[in-house]
Amino acid sequence: MSSAVLDPARVGQGSGDATGPLAVRTEGLTKRFRSGQVAVDDLALRVPRGAVYGFLGPNGSGKTTTIRMLLGLVRPTAGAAWLLDSPMPEAALAVLPRVGALVEGPAFQPYLSGRDNLARLEAADATADPRTADRRAGEALERVGLTAAADKRYRQYSLGMKQRLGLAAALLRPRDLLVLDEPTNGLDPQGTREVRHLVRELADAGTTVLVSSHLLAEIEQVCTHVGIMRSGRMVLQGDRSVLVARGVSRVRVTTTAGLTGAAARVLAGLGLDEVGTDGLRVDALLGDVAPERVSAASVAAGVDLVGFEVRHPSLEEIFVELTGEGFDVAR
Repeated sequence: MSSAVLDPARVGQGSGDATGPLAVRTEGLTKRFRSGQVAVDDLALRVPRGAVYGFLGPNGSGKTTTIRMLLGLVRPTAGAAWLLDSPMPEAALAVLPRVGALVEGPAFQPYLSGRDNLARLEAADATADPRTADRRAGEALERVGLTAAADKRYRQYSLGMKQRLGLAAALLRPRDLLVLDEPTNGLDPQGTREVRHLVRELADAGTTVLVSSHLLAEIEQVCTHVGIMRSGRMVLQGDRSVLVARGVSRVRVTTTAGLTGAAARVLAGLGLDEVGTDGLRVDALLGDVAPERVSAASVAAGVDLVGFEVRHPSLEEIFVELTGEGFDVAR
C-alpha cells in the first residue's frame, strides 16, 4: 500500500480556507533570531471564531514562537498579528484580558499554595473585580480538579498538578479566546480526558480555542480546524473534516476464493491505481472514481462482495506525509 495520503493538486496548502470572522489572524508573520535562525517564516494563520484549532508540528517547527508572538511576549521580525480583531502587541492592554493562555509550562511562586498563587495573579490584574476573586479562583480550581490540593504549596505539586494550575489561571475569568501550548503535558490519561472535555465545554460556550499539542489522537477528537507547521512554515490548514476528505482515499474489496483476480481486473479497468491483492482482499487508490461505481462494476463482473470499505487518511497520516515525522505519543 502506498504511503501517500495527500494529493497536492487536491489539497490546498498555506493560507487555508477559513472564511467569516477570525479570532486569530496573521499576515507575513516572521521571526528571525540574531543567530540567523528563522523560527517562523511568512506565516498566514487563520483561526475562525468559535473553532477548536489544532496547531500541530514537530518540535522546533515554530509553534511556540508563533504563540509567543501572538501574545506579545516576543516581537516579530516582520509581519503582523491580530487577536480578536485587535493588532498585537499594540492593543495588548485592551485585548489580553479577553484571552486566557498557557504557554510552555506555567511558572508560579513555589512557597505559595495553588489558591494563593491564583490570588496573586488576580491582584496583579487591574481589570479583575476583587469582589469576586475568591469565588472565581475556587471555580477555576474545581474545573481543573485541584480543589483538594488548593491549599497545598506549589513546590509540592506534581508536573500534572502544575499543568492543571496553569489551566486554572487561564480560566480565572470568561475568555473569548483560549491559547493552550501543550495543555496535557504531564497529565495522566484521566487528566488528558478531562482537558479534552474542558476544551469541548469551552468551545460549546462560544470560546475559541487554539491548542498546540503533540498528542495527535487527542487533538483529532476535539479540533474542528487544523494547521500543520514544518520548519517555521504553514504547510496545511483548514477545516479538519474537509482536509481529511480531500486526502487520497483507498478502496478495499473483500471477495471469495478464486475471485481476487477478477476483482483486481475490475479495479484496474476503472482506472484505479496501485491495485494489489492480499489473500481475499484487493486494495487500490480510489482517486476520483465514485465508490458506488466500484461496487456496481464488481457485482456486474460476477465478483462476490463479502466486504467493501473506503478508507480516508487519518489526521496522523496527513501529518506524517507533510512533515516526515511522527508524533511523540508518550508526551
